[in-house]
Amino acid sequence: MLSHPDHPETGSATATEAPPGRQSCAEPEIDSLRLLQGRREVRIRHGNECYRLRHTRNDKLILTK
Repeated sequence: MLSHPDHPETGSATATEAPPGRQSCAEPEIDSLRLLQGRREVRIRHGNECYRLRHTRNDKLILTK
């Protein structure tokens, strides 16, 4: 997770620069491999809501509530 000034408890992971040949995002970036850690699905808590981030067989990401 990225640290956020309004929510310091969100973690201490830092974003990295984009690899050579890939365009960098204007905002901090986290690689999906780091989020998923080898799994096909993770749950993400945002406030009082829980979301599901899923990596599909077609190599797409789907975020659902």
